[in-house]
Amino acid sequence: MKFRPCIDIHNGAVKQIVGGTLSDQRGEASTNYISEKDAAWYAGKYRKDGMYGGHVILLNPPSSISYAETKRQAVEALREFPGGLQVGGGITAENAEEYLDAGASHVIVTSWVFREGKILWGRLEELKAVVGKGRIVLDVSCRKKDGKYLVVTDRWQKFTETEVNGELLQSLSGYCDEFLVHGVDVEGKASGVDEELVRILGMWAEKGKMPVTYAGGISSEEDLQILMGAGRNKIDFTVGSALDLFGGSLSYKNLVEKYGR
Repeated sequence: MKFRPCIDIHNGAVKQIVGGTLSDQRGEASTNYISEKDAAWYAGKYRKDGMYGGHVILLNPPSSISYAETKRQAVEALREFPGGLQVGGGITAENAEEYLDAGASHVIVTSWVFREGKILWGRLEELKAVVGKGRIVLDVSCRKKDGKYLVVTDRWQKFTETEVNGELLQSLSGYCDEFLVHGVDVEGKASGVDEELVRILGMWAEKGKMPVTYAGGISSEEDLQILMGAGRNKIDFTVGSALDLFGGSLSYKNLVEKYGR
């Protein structure tokens, strides 16, 4: 179980938001923290600490008036830590190579391959042909509906018909190197991990298939112990609003020392 740092960028600033509150129309979101430091500062810190495998997430859609500044910040972060960070948010087969050339180790993809409630297998094949399976992370972030965890897209605003379970992960594993899963119902709320979701992920990851990173609700060492148990010590994790780098109380330094390598 390893700690994966993050850099979430919204309206040109590093932020921590409450999951599921983004508005494409007005570019608004319920915000827990807005940093005075830019994305490159965080990337430089992660580089100095040897924290590979973190995530840079663009939270504005390409149609947003703030997208250009958000993208600029993301690219500067990737250049600050070449090969050390993954990038997601609006990734397609057309622009993936641009981010890889800027220094991303992987591209993180969700909405482009989940459309109208379904998986677009042709797009997965296209992306795999363009950048290779080994440089793709599939984001299957989800929310619970009618007793099932369903993949959500478009900045977590739209439900798909795709249920997150071992069968889904197995079927998608031929198209990616890792999975990223936000428990959107608890994301940004520092209210504890979604233990049921973590158990689903842990059962699959225990078989040694490939790395899975969980995000959502982690706010204490006790939460990490729950994650370790429910995830069978196989699930990597990221911490957002609860981290002291983003105004919270959970020590980044301690996480690096205990779970960083």
